[in-house]
Amino acid sequence: MSAALLSPPTRSRALDEATATALGDLFGIGPDRIDPRIPPAHIHAGADHFVLALKDRTMLAAMHYDLDAGRAFMRARDLVTIMLVHVRDDRHFDARNAFASGGVFEDPATGAAAAAFAGYLRDLGWPHGGRIEIFQGDDMGMPSRITAEIGATPGAPIRVSGTARRLE
Repeated sequence: MSAALLSPPTRSRALDEATATALGDLFGIGPDRIDPRIPPAHIHAGADHFVLALKDRTMLAAMHYDLDAGRAFMRARDLVTIMLVHVRDDRHFDARNAFASGGVFEDPATGAAAAAFAGYLRDLGWPHGGRIEIFQGDDMGMPSRITAEIGATPGAPIRVSGTARRLE
């Protein structure tokens, strides 16, 4: 299965310390496990998401949270997903998207979050070279590959395409 989209305009802002702490607490992730290159943020590309970058890929694979607490946290902040990411290199990322707001633990392929994340990387001045690839769904047995093409204009829409499949 494959899909492509052009996002609405993007925007991002850093999370205040109290919100970032509450976000880490939801997932049992202390500040020492957060990758400082990508600070916790509220990201948007037509829908609202939080992003939390982790230093360690094994922490991403072990993602856990209480579904009811996650739903309450997300609904109180009008979030669609919470994106946890790990940096492979400047252009490749592993991701998991908590989707308690939708009543399920995780979404295996989230184009809106990918577009919002790409916009955030642009806002940070990340050396993305105009394109990133996100590996999502691997840890839940539904690997997805999402590519985001990033223009230089702040806030401009992001072109996202991807493929997904279920492992048998």
